[in-house]
Amino acid sequence: MRPQRITLLLLAAMLLLAACGPAAPAEPQRLALATTTSTEASGLLAYLLPHFEEQFNATVEVVAVGTGQALQLGRDGNADVLLVHARTQEDEFMAAGDGVRREDVMYNDFVLLGPADDPAGVAGSASAAEALSRIAAAGATFISRGDDSGTHVKELEIWAIAGLEPTGDWYVSAGQGMGAVLTMADELTGYTLSDRATYLARTLEGTELVIVLEGDPILFNPYGVIAVNPDKNEAINNELANQFIDWLVSLEAQQLIAEFGVAEFGSPLFTPDSEAWRNR
Repeated sequence: MRPQRITLLLLAAMLLLAACGPAAPAEPQRLALATTTSTEASGLLAYLLPHFEEQFNATVEVVAVGTGQALQLGRDGNADVLLVHARTQEDEFMAAGDGVRREDVMYNDFVLLGPADDPAGVAGSASAAEALSRIAAAGATFISRGDDSGTHVKELEIWAIAGLEPTGDWYVSAGQGMGAVLTMADELTGYTLSDRATYLARTLEGTELVIVLEGDPILFNPYGVIAVNPDKNEAINNELANQFIDWLVSLEAQQLIAEFGVAEFGSPLFTPDSEAWRNR
């Protein structure tokens, strides 16, 4: 056989093997997730998202802001899916047609934090509203999120129940995320309202803030996941958003949520609450 013919046959065989070999992996799909700072600051997203990304060949791009800002990103069509915690605002978002699907995901609670010596005497309060009233009466430093986040919305709700509109040098509207507000409250030996998960995560970094009030039913803190209406922006990946929601409310992901924080704190930082989990 001529050398030229052998070369051509070898080349043909190589091309055939290449054609029969494994296809190049597809480019990961991109999912834009707008969420509250507590899901990031607590470490929950870093714990959960790699599982979803691996299973669905996806890259989740997280924008962690206050719930109000996250919902606005949805209204503007700048996110595919939202993970937030302000139920009244979520219902308004859905009623306006800005979202096409909402599901319960999990819950925890808010806690009122302050210095260990509790100068305003908050620890003896019968309710969150009474606690804030004592802080105002004492003129004790209070650091507010001031950012239209779910935490800020809850704080304003409690002030309203107390019949007070907080003003004065003692009341600091930070306009910052939960982590920054906890740092400010710690440095200024002041009080603040926080979701429990972010606070507990911060205790691992040595905060001196302590829980001065907890357990009031008004401090209940549910989280929901919402698929943004794809009519908002042709770039919205509604199919992947729904896959993310399906996964997040599945027993697999809910079990992961149930285990998050147990090793460090002896109990989970969030309680699973999807329909599938409740009906398991």
